[in-house]
Amino acid sequence: MISPAERARITFRMERWRSVFGGIIETAGNTFLLLIATRVFDLGPWAKALIAAGTSVGLLLSPLVVNAARSLGLQPSRAVAGLLALGGSSCLLVTLLPHPGVYTAGCVLALLSSTCAIPLMTQIYHDNYPVEQRGRLYSSAFMVRIAAAMVFGWIGGQILNAGAETATTALGSAHVVPERWRWLTGIFAVAYLAAAAAVRRIPTRALDSSAAVHPLQGLRFVREDPVFRNALMAWMLMGFANLAMLPIRVEYLGNPRFGLGLSAAEIAWLTLIIPNAARWIMSPVWGRLFDRMNFFRLRITLNAGFAVGIATFFMSETPVGLIIGAVFYGISTAGGDVAWGLWVTKVAPPAHVTDYMAVHTFSTGIRGVLAPLCAFHAVQTLSPATLGWIAAAMIVAACALLIPEIRGADSRR
Repeated sequence: MISPAERARITFRMERWRSVFGGIIETAGNTFLLLIATRVFDLGPWAKALIAAGTSVGLLLSPLVVNAARSLGLQPSRAVAGLLALGGSSCLLVTLLPHPGVYTAGCVLALLSSTCAIPLMTQIYHDNYPVEQRGRLYSSAFMVRIAAAMVFGWIGGQILNAGAETATTALGSAHVVPERWRWLTGIFAVAYLAAAAAVRRIPTRALDSSAAVHPLQGLRFVREDPVFRNALMAWMLMGFANLAMLPIRVEYLGNPRFGLGLSAAEIAWLTLIIPNAARWIMSPVWGRLFDRMNFFRLRITLNAGFAVGIATFFMSETPVGLIIGAVFYGISTAGGDVAWGLWVTKVAPPAHVTDYMAVHTFSTGIRGVLAPLCAFHAVQTLSPATLGWIAAAMIVAACALLIPEIRGADSRR
């Protein structure tokens, strides 16, 4: 029998290894797969929106994954490892079969495979990390992920830049395939498989198979728990705005139609390296604040940072303005990493942490699928600056929804 202290130690060690490869995978979803879709395959708005929504499709499917793992009585670590292995296989397929349709489907499958496992990872954190150190340990491992994303953001930009002359050619059956982008998808395949090997070694208890009733059984807590319900509504507004603008950053910087047309390396700096540097610096600060601060005050603070970052980034065409927007986005994302991944442990009964998280990821998946579709079609008629102001207004509205929860928490003291 492993002691709680030893369980936490092993989990933290394996999480740091997983975070190294998770940082590489993160650059795929945030920037590089969309950049390849634009510069190599010349995909249309529907295909790019599907790739941008890939991680959110995984969140949408997360209740089904949780229920399946429960029905089979699987250990969460084994289930997560299997899903990550599926993501690695998808990236390998994309690398070996360079076709627009295969690329789109493979990217979506790879991206969803990692995010549909998030509720299972939250259960691992709940079971294996001491409650008084959960935020600190989570953010410490996330710092490794951020550093890996920052470093690989630069490396990946250099890889694509080296093939820039050929990578602007639309890929069809009669065209020569540029080789540079395949190095990236091959590296992503290795990263998925290595992450699977790391998480598989985390000690976990099997999920209770008797609790598997219906994949959406956790939705009843939305009706029964008013605090959970109000938080989800606020998160829907804020999350829709943020997820809509996230892929538009790459479109705004890389599409010559908007007057910028930056290189792959420059885009990597503004969407990966600079934001991740700010995330890395601020992650331990937000982790400690999560352990000590009222969650709803923390969430409003983060929302304000996202609103400022989005408005600044998309209203600017100068390097200084873009950098300031990227820094604000990185600072807020550092706190959002911790808050998004752990907040249900603050409000959920211990026996239903996975259920609460599955509902949260499911709702995130809904907005994550719809937001890029709306954004990529809206940007055909509206300017990125206009979309940025709309998104900022939605985030302010989300803050207003959380104010009653702060007052309620203060009155209960």
